[in-house]
Formats: sequence, structure tokens, C-alpha cells
Amino acid sequence: MSFSLARYLLNLHFSFSSRTTRATNNHGYLLLAPDANTMKFTTTAILRGDEPQKPSAEELLVVVGGGAAGVYGAIRAKSVAPNLNVLVIEKGRLLSKVKISGGGRCNVTNGHCADNLVLADHYPRGNKELRGSFFNMHGPMDTMSWFVDRGVDLKTEDDGRVFPVSNSSSSVIDCLLSEAKCMRVSLQTGKVVTSASASASRKFLLKIERRTLKSVELVEADYLLIASGSSPQGHNLAVQLGHSIIDPVPSLFTFKIEDTQLIELSGVTFSKVIVKLKLENVQRNIPELTQIGPMLVTHWGLSGPAILRLSAWGARYLYASGYKGKLIVDFVPDLHIEDLKSMLSQQKNRFLKQKVLNSCPVELRLVKRFWKYILDREGLMGDTLWASVSNSSLVSIANLLKHCTFEVKGKGQFKDEFVTAGGVPLSEIHLNTMESRIQPNLYFAGEVLNVDGVTGGFNFQNAWSGGYIAGSSIGRVAGNASLEGAM
Repeated sequence: MSFSLARYLLNLHFSFSSRTTRATNNHGYLLLAPDANTMKFTTTAILRGDEPQKPSAEELLVVVGGGAAGVYGAIRAKSVAPNLNVLVIEKGRLLSKVKISGGGRCNVTNGHCADNLVLADHYPRGNKELRGSFFNMHGPMDTMSWFVDRGVDLKTEDDGRVFPVSNSSSSVIDCLLSEAKCMRVSLQTGKVVTSASASASRKFLLKIERRTLKSVELVEADYLLIASGSSPQGHNLAVQLGHSIIDPVPSLFTFKIEDTQLIELSGVTFSKVIVKLKLENVQRNIPELTQIGPMLVTHWGLSGPAILRLSAWGARYLYASGYKGKLIVDFVPDLHIEDLKSMLSQQKNRFLKQKVLNSCPVELRLVKRFWKYILDREGLMGDTLWASVSNSSLVSIANLLKHCTFEVKGKGQFKDEFVTAGGVPLSEIHLNTMESRIQPNLYFAGEVLNVDGVTGGFNFQNAWSGGYIAGSSIGRVAGNASLEGAM
């Protein structure tokens, strides 16, 4: 009887209690297991008599990483090449970052960047390279259409962030997993790809370790897509296959501010501020180190979109400076300082007999707790009357509101939504296919590359776009190979 073997798989079990040689059917792959005592390998062929015989074996794509880029890319590859076997290996939970993003709502993408040049400007690493065909091939509107077509209703909020109407990341996760199941993509968790090597025949031999059991599998793959996020796992595999790595550093994080009075303002928000970062090791003017947007006071310092964008653009500078520097905040960006001085002077003349603390100019729209903080920094007691405030104090208050300086003493981790700058250099891949320039049939997508976006759905869009392009490219190559094998 003739038969063909799609792939081989070696199971190396380190439990020496049995002498039984095992062979297991794993979607048509050949499994090999060692004799428990002799450690010699025996093989059992898996017959596929229920399928028509093919002149060449079916090909296999292994995706390292079950996050947004990996799962999206796997689905796309399978949809382009239905006969391609697709296996996703994830060490933890599938789509774990999708689950927690946006406070559990999942910020799918950003819907306010129809112009791809504007969209690219939201990536501190990658803004120049992504100006080309990257988002033209699969941009935010394509992503939104993909999910809507599969039953996930979306909404775009005022700041451009796109969320499921359900306000639950489960809607996105369920959609992706359902589509993967429908496309017969194999999803395996609790496993880690620890090593990879390429053969002269352009195939990859992968060593896969199960986390909970002392076992190792060796899998030969025709295509490899590394979409492991910022995990060192993906960086190690990339190096083993000839790539270099730009050392990863934190990108999205909050600022630790050592100010006991500021801590008392925890929970206070500002709808619009201008924040500027000054670092000792950065002498030249960098426009991106000034950001505008909402800001939040936390119990350890400052956060919110303006701070997170600043942390992204200043990621490498902050790392080099030990996360120490000066943050200058303009709390009233829509007011010129001379107009502000005039406003405070008029407030004094109108309310001479009132306490300064109880009569903050309404035009400033400042909460009383923050107004007290400003007065405390100026040395004005709460029961001070406006009549007792000198003109020089009015000028100082105006300057403080326009140029309030804080000492940055460190960073706070953004928990599991942590994003890094660094990874495989974009110069080492073809962005129109996501294929390696160094190793044929090797592809990358997502945060494993030296690409990171600011907050607002841009990091997920990088994942969707990269995964889609990689999956499309792999699918086309696999489809062509299948046609050539059938000739």
C-alpha cells in the first residue's frame, strides 16, 4: 500500500517508566516516540486511505504566538490556501492582550486616520517605513469591515478609538476563535517553541516544549510566522535564524512623580493639557517630546493619553536617562499667559473680600482640589483673601498654570498592556510581504518587530495589518506550491 507523509513529529518523553513505543494520529502528521529504555526511535506510518493520494505532501505553517497578529495571520493564510495546514503555538492564553486591552473593552483600531500618512505618524518606531504600502494593503477600515462582516458591531468614540458595541473584548476574541475553528486552524496552548533552524531545503525544524509536562516535540514546517509580541521567545528564534535584534525597552508607561501634595489629587483628570519632556541627555529639540491631550493624576504620578504618547516617543531617551527628567505641564493651553494674568487680576478686583481658595476663575474650569494645589505651591494659605494677594503672586500663579514643572523619578508599568520599543529591525524584512530578507519562508508580524504605536488602537492595527499581509503572502506561496506539486 502506498502512502504519503505530510510531516513528521518527534515526541521525546522524559518519563522512563514504560517500554511502550507509541504512535499517535495528530492531524495526519507522523509521530515518533522513543523506546523508554533504549532511547532508540521507532516510526509508525499513518495511512491516509480515506483521502486521495497526492503527488506531494501537504505543507505546514507554524505560527509562533497566539495573539492578535498570530491568530489573524493564521486565519488569513488558511483562507488564501485552504489546503495549507496551519498550527498556532501559544505558551499562555490565546489573545490574552486582546482580552485586557481598553480596560477589557478591546480598542480594536483607530477610526480617525483615513490618510495613511497621518496614520503612520502615530508610530514612534516605524513612522517612516509604514508610509508605503503597509496600511494600503490592510488599514483600519479593512480591519473594521473584517470584524463587522463576521458579526462584531463596532463604534467609534470621539477620540477615534474603535470598540465593540458590546463594550466587551469577548466579542472580538469569540469572533477570532470562531473563525479559526471554522477555517480548521489548529490552536495549541501551553507550549513554547524554544529553538528553530533552517535546512537547505528551506524548511524549519522547530523544537517545541510543553510547559506542564517534561516533553519535547520536533516539528518540521514549510513556513514559519513569528508573531510572539515582545516576548524574548520570538527574539531568540529570530536570532537563531540569522536576524539581529534592537534591544527592547518599555514604550507605553506612566510617570512616577515624587510629590506628596500631588498624590492627594489622585483621580483628578484634565481634558486637555500640553506636556513637554526635558531630559539631560537630549540637548536637541525633538517635536514629539511635546504632546497634547487628556491627563490623569494617579496615586503614584501622572498618566492618561498625553503622558502615554510622551512615553512612547521618548521611550529610548527615557531609558537612557534612567527615567529621570523634568515634565513641564501647561494646564490651560487655550489661554495665552497675558490673558491669564489679566483674568486673575480681574478676579482679584471683583472678589477682594473672598477667600482665594473659594473663588477660582470659572473660565479656568479647575477642580477645587487642584486649585488648592496651585495655591499651596505658591505659598498662599487657604484662608487668604484676594485683597491680600500681591500682583507678583498673580504672575507666579499664571506662570505655574502655564509652566508647572514636575520631577520625573521613574516609570510605572502598564501591567499586561505593556508595549515595547525594539525587536527585529524593519530593514530586515519586506514590508509588502512581511517575509524575512535573510531567510526564505520566514515571516514576522506584530510587536516582535521594531514597531510600536501610541495609545489609541494603533498597536492593534499594526498587528492586524502585519498578520494579514503575512498570511496573504504565505497563502499565495503555499497555493502556488500546491499547484506546482499537482502538475
